[in-house]
Amino acid sequence: MASFNKLKNVLMLAFDWILYGAGAADTCQVTVTQPRFQEADYSMDTVFLTCTFSATGCSSSSPQVLWFRFLTNEHEDLCTPGCTDHQKYKVHLSSENNISLQINDLTVDDNAVYICGIAFSDSTSPCSKQTGGGTVLTKTEKQHSNGKLIFMIIASSLLFLYSTTVFTFFVVYKVGSNTDLKNILNNLQKISSGRKIFQAIAQELQKQRYAEHCQQP
Repeated sequence: MASFNKLKNVLMLAFDWILYGAGAADTCQVTVTQPRFQEADYSMDTVFLTCTFSATGCSSSSPQVLWFRFLTNEHEDLCTPGCTDHQKYKVHLSSENNISLQINDLTVDDNAVYICGIAFSDSTSPCSKQTGGGTVLTKTEKQHSNGKLIFMIIASSLLFLYSTTVFTFFVVYKVGSNTDLKNILNNLQKISSGRKIFQAIAQELQKQRYAEHCQQP
């Protein structure tokens, strides 16, 4: 905060030096008001910062409108009165005493304190050049929506159910296949046993026939 006040004092000195004009002393007095905070949604590309002033005892000439920006450790002259970047910044006079600063291509790097200054350059009164208290501009960053999180949870659950189903089916299929294989092996064993019994019976009959044939004269 101390560095901010120091920079603001330096700015006021530079402000008086730029706008100093010769002339008789007068009673011109200017008051400048600005909103303290302004928040811009992450989807916004353009924002308007408002500034309102009142002037008493001043000439009928149009005042000069200046805009400055305070960053962490430095300040920038945006429009003094001409804007340094006409594509990025534009000054609008919406009504007689209402002024706005248009900021295009808004990003989170534009988060700063924006100060509006009003000066009647043809006046020598110290109160003819005043600045507002500054507007803290904040652009929010994009947040992940809950819908995407819910979708990811549902997709993961479905994938888990699908994997479980496939694994269960595979296990059941393997168990069923093993059961069928066991049944086939048992049947083969039964068939083999039946063949052995049949062969034994045939051999016994053949022996009996051979014995009867040998006993005949």
